[in-house]
Amino acid sequence: MLESFKRFFASQGSGPDWRDVSEWAKQRGLTFKRAREDEGFVIDGAFDGKPWRIEWGPPQRAYIEGRELRIRMELKLPAELQMLLLSKPLMELLEKQTFEQFTEGTQTQIDTATPEEMRWLVMFPKLNLGGFRVLRNHFGAVASTAATGLAWIDGPLAHQLERALGGLLRADPPFVLMTLRGRTYLRTQLIDPDVNAMGSALAIFEAAVAQALKVAAQLGEAGSEWPSSTGSTAWQSLGSEEPPKYR
Repeated sequence: MLESFKRFFASQGSGPDWRDVSEWAKQRGLTFKRAREDEGFVIDGAFDGKPWRIEWGPPQRAYIEGRELRIRMELKLPAELQMLLLSKPLMELLEKQTFEQFTEGTQTQIDTATPEEMRWLVMFPKLNLGGFRVLRNHFGAVASTAATGLAWIDGPLAHQLERALGGLLRADPPFVLMTLRGRTYLRTQLIDPDVNAMGSALAIFEAAVAQALKVAAQLGEAGSEWPSSTGSTAWQSLGSEEPPKYR
């Protein structure tokens, strides 16, 4: 009985209970840290020897409400390998906002203050997802080159996205997956960071990373010459967002 009381009082004031997530990370050899003031957490890990980071906390995009899950990874991909996949409702919303901002408003050109996911909808052609019977009803995509964009989605990534439609991506929440300045990013609305959702997001991300590396390798074998990646921090360029501090 005494030990029960000790455990109870020890848990008071310790912040939100993310023990399941912490244990999930520990079992996979990942590092879990809480953000200051318990606004969220960060998990650090690696894929194929390259580090990646998961962040969960307050959203850094206006189109996401509640809480947001973000994953990013530096891959040193060709700088012009620019590919973007979004949930269909989000794509339609951003297209509407872009049209209103640049057609009906006073702004006449797209500048760097506009998030990439909005700019790319104007800059790049839409991908024809007609060959993806399930995905075409839930996602939209654009890419600097249609062939590379479709090759990225095909196979393992498409399979993981289809699986997530029964869980993490059920009801088509705001979801963004993209390659930008040599990096890969995932961003989605996630109110409750349960371990099933975390595992699903990570599986999608790892498939996206593997496919991006495969596409980049195929381009290299074809003799394509790509400019080197820029030195800017793409995660920070995706809007005015301060990196969270962790303890």
